[in-house]
Amino acid sequence: MVAAAINAATPKKRVFSGSKAHSAETPRKLRPPPLALTLVEGRGVVELAATFATRSILRHAPKGDGHPVLVLPGFLASDRSTKPIRQFLDELGYETYGWGQGQNLGKFYKVREVLEALVAEIYTKSGQKVSIVGWSLGGVFARYLALVMPDKVRSVITLGSPFAADIHATSAKKLYDLLSNEGPARPGDLERIAGDLPVPNTSIYTKLDGIVNWKTCIAKPADNAETIEIRLASHVGIGVNPAAFWAAADRLAQPEGTFKPFAKTGPFALAYG
Repeated sequence: MVAAAINAATPKKRVFSGSKAHSAETPRKLRPPPLALTLVEGRGVVELAATFATRSILRHAPKGDGHPVLVLPGFLASDRSTKPIRQFLDELGYETYGWGQGQNLGKFYKVREVLEALVAEIYTKSGQKVSIVGWSLGGVFARYLALVMPDKVRSVITLGSPFAADIHATSAKKLYDLLSNEGPARPGDLERIAGDLPVPNTSIYTKLDGIVNWKTCIAKPADNAETIEIRLASHVGIGVNPAAFWAAADRLAQPEGTFKPFAKTGPFALAYG
């Protein structure tokens, strides 16, 4: 099954019809991941087990400076799903916060004001800018917050977040539309979230994502932006993946106001694409 999923995710050669070929430059609407990948998303439990198995190694990840980190869950998830990464970051010296809104049911236009107030509260309480780690849909929220609150947001890290290209290329689109019940995004909103951010930003993704098309996770090239691939990860597991943990810790440890691309070295070097 896993072999079939990997095979399904591998780009196919151009298809010729008569004397003409479909141009690789012709823009095409992105599709959700192949069903084969979606069906093996359960391998995320293996990633969680790997994180527990490598705890002694993860303790040597770059230490934090104590600044606050807000962690936002993915669609249909809650703070329970982000507890492992929050505990990890707490142990490194950060002051972490869950979003405190229960299950994430989407509702971008309703939730965004609540999150703006939460970031402002954390900023006032700590006296420091807030880094935001967002898993899947949580990463879309994180990028929005960086756009509207650059004076209070220090950096953004997304995990398997579909913020670029066609963000509807996900197997959860119909369910999201049903539960969110907000209709189409307002003109310009998606373009702004996919564009340049005023703060350092890192997108961590996997080409074996079974929920969102991995191409929707690719950050626009910029002096303060980067994209890090995690091999053999899953959508439901990337937020508990040890290589993703290490990369996130490394990114958060950068001094405020600075940005240097991630060096794919260290104990999980082989896990990065």
